[in-house]
Amino acid sequence: MSVWSAVLLAAVICLALKAVGYLVPPTLLEEPRPARVTDLLTVALLAALVAVQTLGAGQAVMVDARVPALLVAAGLLWLRQSFLVVVIAAAVVAALLRLLGLAA
Repeated sequence: MSVWSAVLLAAVICLALKAVGYLVPPTLLEEPRPARVTDLLTVALLAALVAVQTLGAGQAVMVDARVPALLVAAGLLWLRQSFLVVVIAAAVVAALLRLLGLAA
């Protein structure tokens, strides 16, 4: 199987899954348990994406200036700061750590 065949097969499977989703009765999705699972699944997928993008370097795990910057961003979000303040503060922390040679 070539790469393009795999890509086309994956696209067809995704389209089929989306089409099947429209066949699920709305009353089933409005029950408390499925609604809670879908809410938590969104958060879990976003957290996994952040972790992979922060710690991943190809097949290896890399701990560098992004980790403290992410911790600062999480702390500021917990303190309910605006998104612009969070992004600027995280960028400043990462830049300062790299400038001082404390992180790669």
